Amino acid sequence: MVKKRSIAQRLLAAPHILWSVLFIVAPLAIVVFYAFTDAAFHFSINNFTRLFDDGTFEVFTLSLAFAFCATCICLVIAYPLAYFISRANKKTQNTLVMLSMLPMWMNFLLRTYALSFLMEDTGVLNTILSAIGIDGVSLINTPGAVIFGMVYNFLPYMILPIHSVISKIDKNVIEAAEDLGCNRFQVILKVIMPLSLPGIVSGITMVFVPSVSTFYISQQLGPTDFVLIGDVIETYFKSAAASSYHLGSAISLVLMILIFICMAVMNRFSDDDSAGGIMV
Repeated sequence: MVKKRSIAQRLLAAPHILWSVLFIVAPLAIVVFYAFTDAAFHFSINNFTRLFDDGTFEVFTLSLAFAFCATCICLVIAYPLAYFISRANKKTQNTLVMLSMLPMWMNFLLRTYALSFLMEDTGVLNTILSAIGIDGVSLINTPGAVIFGMVYNFLPYMILPIHSVISKIDKNVIEAAEDLGCNRFQVILKVIMPLSLPGIVSGITMVFVPSVSTFYISQQLGPTDFVLIGDVIETYFKSAAASSYHLGSAISLVLMILIFICMAVMNRFSDDDSAGGIMV
């Protein structure tokens, strides 16, 4: 039997409901409305059919590929870091977690701009390489720089949830595995990794979603003719054409659906959504 909420509970929930309606439901409804209408606000699905006419589908594929690469690299880097942080004493853990979060205290645009300054042909990295006798390499304005920028900006989002889950694993479980004959590698592979899967899924979700929709990183670090789906959406919404908002909304809606599908697939690999702080 479902208990009815009291008047006080309903009043306390009212601000949250109002906030959700104004800033979540209403914007989504506006996007859907624009996506399914033309410049005269008549119902139309031409906005979606045009996605396959001007190369947008290829940009979608490229964006997914870049987001996948950046997410995989973040996972490879973040998991060992999160594991070693969780093995440290409490004071050291707090310090290392703070250092992991430190880049997030700076504005995203400033972080990316600073990274482009470091990677310029006459930047800090090439200056150091020249000083030790290595010819300068072209780091900026390359697809690899875009992936590097994604990894740099979103790596903390992978480290924190994985560390949060690993640090909560009962040490008695690890000791029991060691008593049963598992070496350190077997403990990590057969005990820690399965138990940390919710954190891995959460980290993948938190990195993949902003990576697939990013736009400033590609503009600042990529080649001049390089665009991701976020760049296409930004271009449409900045355009003065009558149908630009409708096309931008259609692309945004398709991207949103793809992200929801990816998140749903990833969450299927997690047995306990609450353990890893899954973001849905």
